[in-house]
Amino acid sequence: MATDGVEKIGQAVEDIGAYIRRQREGAEVSLRQLAKVAGISNPYLSQIERGLRKPSAEILAQIATGLRISAEALYVRAGILEPRESSPVLDAVAADPDLSERQKQVLADIYESFRRGNAVDGSAVESAAVEDTVDHAAGRSAATDTQNVST
Repeated sequence: MATDGVEKIGQAVEDIGAYIRRQREGAEVSLRQLAKVAGISNPYLSQIERGLRKPSAEILAQIATGLRISAEALYVRAGILEPRESSPVLDAVAADPDLSERQKQVLADIYESFRRGNAVDGSAVESAAVEDTVDHAAGRSAATDTQNVST
């Protein structure tokens, strides 16, 4: 059983390395260029890409910056973060090369807070609608309740 866990970790390291290599090649960036921008040595980056080394979250963030991709995407691939629910807005923010990682995170946090606020507001409106429906079914209305209060 212990070997299953070790095998899964080994597979995750290989997967993140292969993913980084595909992203680097797709961006037409050499290993040397990415290593320089990420502030790591060529041999270390090569070992990461070959699945021989497991990079820290900090190294992943530096690699993401060098590739101009979301650090969150690398964190999810590496198993550091759970994947978020897919959203076209969050996907667009994450893919924007003109935003820093910090700006992307701030925008994502603001967007999520608006969504949570709307969900709370929506359930309050839904609760009021259910109460109105129950009152209506019971033969009462807001006007009747108001009249009862004023008499």
